[in-house]
Amino acid sequence: MSTDGRTRRAQEAREQRRGQILDAALAVFAEQGYHQTSVTDLVKAAGVARGTFYLYFDSKAAIFHELLDGLLTELGETIQGVDTREGAPPIPTQLEATLHRVLRALSDNEALCRILFREAVGLDEEVDRKLRAFYEHLRAYIQAALENGQRMGFIREMNTRTAALAGLGSVKEVVARTLVDGGGEEDLRAVAAELLAYNLRGVVVRG
Repeated sequence: MSTDGRTRRAQEAREQRRGQILDAALAVFAEQGYHQTSVTDLVKAAGVARGTFYLYFDSKAAIFHELLDGLLTELGETIQGVDTREGAPPIPTQLEATLHRVLRALSDNEALCRILFREAVGLDEEVDRKLRAFYEHLRAYIQAALENGQRMGFIREMNTRTAALAGLGSVKEVVARTLVDGGGEEDLRAVAAELLAYNLRGVVVRG
């Protein structure tokens, strides 16, 4: 038996055990809440010894940060720059597709989203920093799309930063009410289309 083979199998076993602990922690956090969960709860749910737990994670906060980092990375990958080249899809079509990808990623991570929306404020300073950085990234994306629309002549003159913040707020509230409180049973394409229509055209029938 080669040393490389043993090393690879040992690494795979460690990764499997790490994933087992993460999956169990997410389930417990979602059921009990982050603050109400202890390391003892996590150890029991994962079916590992306490010493094994600490081989992989220093604390329950370390587990939560790894779960959050994975979600934020996935969300960041859904947000693609607006393509203004000739022949590119219309900007509203691109924005709707991005919204749908964001909503799908959040829906696929429903348990973690529930924790974030219900307990994120004051969870800890590092969580707050990471969430602020992500929301700022999304705000900048919306603002850039609005400014591109202005240059192309189909977005009115406005304070694009304020409008982008309003748009971001609407996305966060819809996510909270549909994916978190509503259990993620919405037609996400329809939700994305309505979110975009609301932010681009409002609710007034135009003559």
